[in-house]
Amino acid sequence: QVQLVESGGGLVQAGGSLRLSCVASGRTFSRYSIGWFRQAPGKEREFVAVITQSDSRVYYADSVKGRFTISRDNAKNTVYLQMNSLKPEDTAVYYCGRFTGGNYYRPRNYNDWGQGTQVTVSS
Repeated sequence: QVQLVESGGGLVQAGGSLRLSCVASGRTFSRYSIGWFRQAPGKEREFVAVITQSDSRVYYADSVKGRFTISRDNAKNTVYLQMNSLKPEDTAVYYCGRFTGGNYYRPRNYNDWGQGTQVTVSS
């Protein structure tokens, strides 16, 4: 088990940027693939991006490809989500979770969710 804490959210105008951080407790962070998801009011939690534990392969949702970048710093037990060219439809609570197996795109395949960080993009 690992404890994840997200930060970096805020209010930004459309076209702006934010960088989210997901900091993990524990000494085995480098063994985990970590994903970012988001959830808007009244909607289901949806996949944003994931970075694998071993070779840092990355995968993105089509809606954020080319605008968001996921990266990790194992020395700091941190996964980042750099978000550029933000749009109002990116408004949501963003969560990071530890991948447990199966399909990368399904939230049920993640555990140890953080409390989330709110991102609001104004038009």
